[in-house]
Amino acid sequence: MGSQAETLSARKAAVLRAVVEGYISTTQPVGSSHVSEMADLGVSPATVRNEMLALEQAGYLSQPHTSAGRIPTEKGYRHFVDSLSDVSATLGRSERQQVREFFDTTHRELEQMLADTSALLADLTANAALVVAPQHSSATIRSVSVVDLSERLVMALVVYENGSVDKRTIEMDQPADPVEMDRAAAQLTDLLAGCPAGALRDRWAAHALSPLAGRILESLGDLGDAEEQLYVGGAASVASLFEATGTVRSVLGILEKQLVVVSLVRDILDRGLTVAIGSETGVAPLAECSLIVAPYEVAGRPVGSIGVLGPTRMNYPQALAAVAVVSQKLGDRLSLP
Repeated sequence: MGSQAETLSARKAAVLRAVVEGYISTTQPVGSSHVSEMADLGVSPATVRNEMLALEQAGYLSQPHTSAGRIPTEKGYRHFVDSLSDVSATLGRSERQQVREFFDTTHRELEQMLADTSALLADLTANAALVVAPQHSSATIRSVSVVDLSERLVMALVVYENGSVDKRTIEMDQPADPVEMDRAAAQLTDLLAGCPAGALRDRWAAHALSPLAGRILESLGDLGDAEEQLYVGGAASVASLFEATGTVRSVLGILEKQLVVVSLVRDILDRGLTVAIGSETGVAPLAECSLIVAPYEVAGRPVGSIGVLGPTRMNYPQALAAVAVVSQKLGDRLSLP
């Protein structure tokens, strides 16, 4: 999930875990009496207070205002996250059933399915959810079909192996001929099947294509240039996740910047992280946020990614479990023929 958890004594680790879990569940600073009850350490409250003080001095906890309680720092959250083992059990049976039923019954076009998936993930985690669509440049073409829209207007439909569809409208000099459209579709499917969208320009060499097929091929030259599409679910819930209205505005402002979010998700995955906490995101307006990300795969190859964005006090085990299950099910669904 990130860097290896720094070694703490078993007792300090248990105290830290109790503070993190207590703060996540109550959003209030956690006192030593609460830790004593949760951690079941078999030591006196005074010993717990000493351990909390040591964790504070080591940078894992902080003491806001003059409260007797403490809250986790980024370092504390990082140790907690890196110490998690199997989180799958933290997703309840009803939530797993909800995910299963969603992917068993969804038969919509890819774009709508991804938008619905972001709403599903937001509902499961009560945070904002992100789904980055498969990259067109690496998406493999399955087939091309041609349909007539009007007397002199035809549409080419490029269907990808991942289920997405691109459309191009071609204006004809004369009325469309069904035989010519079928021939163009057959020629283009034969030429382009198995070809990544980003490599279409390599197929522009001389081929015995019909005039219509040639015009369609030329119109497809920019397929690989399309930006990755981002779907955001649960953005409306951001207002309830943060106390400061300025933070809410900052987070919502970032979520509206598709290129920034897509680049951020890619950067986190490239760094080998599953969770980026606060300043680890590298984006100043997200200093009070954490982002959990995971790729989803088609035919064993990562094609896109999903994520959950929320406050640093988010329920990490539950969110990690939700992201893991949804990314797996989404990849399975897109892998179906």
